[in-house]
Amino acid sequence: MLRGAALFVSLGHMLEELKREAYEANVALPRHGLINLTFGNASAIDRAHGIFAIKPSGVDYAALKPEDMVLVDLAGKKVEGRLNPSSDTPTHRRLFIAFATVGGIVHTHSSHATAFAQAGRAIPIFGTTHADYFNGDIPVTRRMTAREIAGAYEWETGNVIIEKFTGDKLDPRDFPAVLVNRHAPFTWGLTVAKAVEVAVAVECIAHMALMSLQLAPELPRIEPELLAKHFKRKHGPGAYYGQAREGRDEG
Repeated sequence: MLRGAALFVSLGHMLEELKREAYEANVALPRHGLINLTFGNASAIDRAHGIFAIKPSGVDYAALKPEDMVLVDLAGKKVEGRLNPSSDTPTHRRLFIAFATVGGIVHTHSSHATAFAQAGRAIPIFGTTHADYFNGDIPVTRRMTAREIAGAYEWETGNVIIEKFTGDKLDPRDFPAVLVNRHAPFTWGLTVAKAVEVAVAVECIAHMALMSLQLAPELPRIEPELLAKHFKRKHGPGAYYGQAREGRDEG
């Protein structure tokens, strides 16, 4: 009996920690200038229990509290929470199911990255800042069909992302973000804190790409050897950037 009680307390602590992690990621988004109004959300998953915490729908970031985070399982059932989860919850759930190495997901409508998404254009890789995070262009999905939009829209949003990665044979660890055509970016990482970092990087990269295109409309993409050097020194088995091995991101 005592063992069961201890397990219950341990699970409760895990869920509280998961909500805190998701909360801290969500409130970091406006601090980084990635959020206007209530657009966007962040989620963190506990893989061992198949439960993720996500921002409640339509709640102002300034009013957000850790206890407001909503817990949802991978079947789409609300496990805990007095508020409704984000309307983008099915998209997060679809990505968590498809991308087994992902521990956190962020969705923003940051201005420069969203401009590329609205134009239906991938963000071209022009320099080493981009190459530090991505092994090529930041991909963009196809436009969603009228049937997909009229149906389970948020779930279908996840499906078009998976279709892009499957069809183009993209590894989500090499490309930790996508632009949803006509919509906005989604980013991910081994943790939700890493997903926030990638969201910041995507907006920075998008801004620099737009300025580069203004200066040089016919600018070619980065040289393959320079791309490989910058990406591989931070990612994969030969990575040497940073300090302790466990501090490096492989996702």
